[in-house]
Amino acid sequence: MNKNYYAVLMAGGVGSRFWPISTSAYPKQFHDMLGTGDTLIQKTFKRLNRFVPTENILILTNERYNDLVLEQLPAVKQEQVVLEPAMRNTAPCILYAALKIHKMNPDGVMIVAPSDHWIENEKAFETDVVSCFDACEQEAALCTLGITPTFPNTGFGYIEFEKEGKTNLKKVDQFREKPNYETAKDFLNQGNFLWNAGIFMWSVTTIINAFKTHQKELYELFEEGISAYNTDAEATFIKENYPKAENISIDYAILEKSKSIYVLPASFDWNDLGTWGSLYEKLDKDAERNAVVNARVLADEAHGNMIRSSGDKIVVVDGLDDYIIVDKENVLLIYPKAKEQDIKQVLNAVRAKFGDEYA
Repeated sequence: MNKNYYAVLMAGGVGSRFWPISTSAYPKQFHDMLGTGDTLIQKTFKRLNRFVPTENILILTNERYNDLVLEQLPAVKQEQVVLEPAMRNTAPCILYAALKIHKMNPDGVMIVAPSDHWIENEKAFETDVVSCFDACEQEAALCTLGITPTFPNTGFGYIEFEKEGKTNLKKVDQFREKPNYETAKDFLNQGNFLWNAGIFMWSVTTIINAFKTHQKELYELFEEGISAYNTDAEATFIKENYPKAENISIDYAILEKSKSIYVLPASFDWNDLGTWGSLYEKLDKDAERNAVVNARVLADEAHGNMIRSSGDKIVVVDGLDDYIIVDKENVLLIYPKAKEQDIKQVLNAVRAKFGDEYA
């Protein structure tokens, strides 16, 4: 494996739309959402470990999930777990990780990838990422992978790219916010728009220079800790200074300001697994279009349901169509798939009435 290849696996999110399985104490990336025998973070780690050396994979997460990471990824050492003492969006943690890697290896190139996405063709994923790594090693480029839209999705941001160019790697014209339905249809008709999957590649030198240029104050905050990074003094510096960082995404902080952004249309199928409905789409279905995880189901006049239980429980469903049915210890959710975007509000209502132990 190429010793200059690094990966930063983003594993700090809560995944509240997957409640009640995903909770603040035990988020979705640490669950086997697909019923494959691997949790999402385990699948992502294995995918990256195909071409990134084990010791070069950093897990970026909230400090409360440190033990979960070490338990589920036994090949990872404590020093590879980069802990955030406060939630500050993606820009501060990416800069922090890049400075740590740069101190280890100034020639490093890195991929930043979410820990909870579904990617089936892992060989195609590897080929695409290595292709971007090659570009990043040759020039000061910031690269991202874009997903070819299959329908006018209003739940994703879009990447507009320049149609000119002889290679598959396209110059990004601009990042576009989540559109309404008519705008999304227009994006698809134009043919030069991709879904933003939040997967990025760059050399550590290039991304650090981008922060120097576009986020000087943020860079100076973290630059003060360079002598401490990768030493016993790092935790103290980060605990004191990380909460001072601006709460800002990498998109707003760097990508929307830089003139050297390139996108590669991905050659693999992808799903962000952001909701129960998106999980339903990726699972095998029975003859009545029910998707089942960790359950034995007896269904009568029940169609299009997402059904999940724990412990291979028998679930009997009669006369119910297009519902999310999730049974977890002390919580049972029976909720229309059409209203899945409201699950966050349901979670807040449960927390207010019954307490945080259920959230």
